[in-house]
Amino acid sequence: MPVLRITKEFRFEGAHALPGYDGRCRNLHGHSYIMYVTIKGEPLNGTSSPKEGMIMDFKQLKAIVNDNIIDIYDHALVLRKNAPLAEELSHQYNNVVTVDFQPTTENLISHFADVISKALPPHVELYSLKLHETAGSFVEWYASDNK
Repeated sequence: MPVLRITKEFRFEGAHALPGYDGRCRNLHGHSYIMYVTIKGEPLNGTSSPKEGMIMDFKQLKAIVNDNIIDIYDHALVLRKNAPLAEELSHQYNNVVTVDFQPTTENLISHFADVISKALPPHVELYSLKLHETAGSFVEWYASDNK
């Protein structure tokens, strides 16, 4: 049985700040994120299922990523829990996400990989993530590098 990969693209808007950083990104700023989620597995074969030949229905993958990432981070302000005003802002606005880490794209993608991996059904695995914060800047995560 062949092992194949499927990829789905997701887009979301978000803002963050990097307190203590020695450049302009220490200030509140936003990104138009593009994330590619790639899973791998064997297509379902030898059954009468309407999902015959699929690794996973794209609709199911979309639901997992939307429920666990997009619905939380789209149009959100992401701040480290101990960042100045983080607690006050999270009480004033509905979409402030506080995290235990500096919300760099590198840390966000690692967090997203953990969350998505746990939500996938057992017959597939997360292969890779690619997260663009700008058109020319992105971070990649591969399962094979993180075992």
